[in-house]
Amino acid sequence: MNLQTKIPLKTQQFNQIDYNSKVLLLGSCFSENIGEKFAYFKFQKLQNPFGILFHPLAIETLITNAINEKSYTKDAIFFHNEQWHCYDAHSRLSNASQDQLLQDLNATITKTHQFLKDASHVVITMGTAWAYRFIETDTYVANCHKIPQKKFLKELLSVDEIAASLNAIISLVKSVNSKASFLFTVSPVRHIKDGFVENTQSKSHLITAIHSVINDGSSSASEAYFPSYEIMMDELRDYRFYTEDMLHPNITAVNYIWERFVAVWILEDTQNTMKAIEEIQKGLAHRPFNPNSEAHQVFLNRLDDKKTGIESKFSHITF
Repeated sequence: MNLQTKIPLKTQQFNQIDYNSKVLLLGSCFSENIGEKFAYFKFQKLQNPFGILFHPLAIETLITNAINEKSYTKDAIFFHNEQWHCYDAHSRLSNASQDQLLQDLNATITKTHQFLKDASHVVITMGTAWAYRFIETDTYVANCHKIPQKKFLKELLSVDEIAASLNAIISLVKSVNSKASFLFTVSPVRHIKDGFVENTQSKSHLITAIHSVINDGSSSASEAYFPSYEIMMDELRDYRFYTEDMLHPNITAVNYIWERFVAVWILEDTQNTMKAIEEIQKGLAHRPFNPNSEAHQVFLNRLDDKKTGIESKFSHITF
């Protein structure tokens, strides 16, 4: 008896990820979940340098500013609730110091610019097609920073607008890095604050736009879609796979989707290295009853040998 609908997935034939890859992850909070997996397994990655970005126009703004090496000045930030903020960035970057925020924004732009030029993969996870336009400047923002909603216009981005933004992102990245591969996915996190019907409409716009881009006849093997949203909705169709808010995937769901991702996108030899790294990570997390025992010292020596073996093969890996 089969008690689960299984989405058939094929192993990616081109541009799989290995330990020589440099992966840029941008987008919603689900990209944070996957980014943490890349960090745990010691891949070379840069994850949401401007914090969580929910809609495609915010991601496009970051890519544009990074490629153009934008220099943020005082007129690009504002003071609210005892902190300085930037509409282009998540509140994670906000700071009580004006100078520190500007320093962090510009350092992050430089870091993102450098990483983009060398990135092998750009993974974009979109969360919503709803976007907020700041009335005063007539520009879309990445984050409202709890500014009164009356100062913004809430708009549902059309399929054409989203597709145009994704095509712009691809063109911008390829202008500095022609070898980069693009992987698009839609976050399984439901934005119920927008409304149940509105959330479904939003996700539909995102999915339709992505497929219009990768199937428009001009796309190549460097552009692909991974069905994280569909896996959550169909394979994990039960509230036991959600956190207590009943909106976000829990750790079991994240691990499951990650395993499906690995099977498709991670090179087979690399998966063997991942298993070795996981053994080391579990060993490092181990807390002994008696740290001074002979058995524990033997355990630590073996763990050091494993660490040395991995670090000797991959210069970027340290534990």
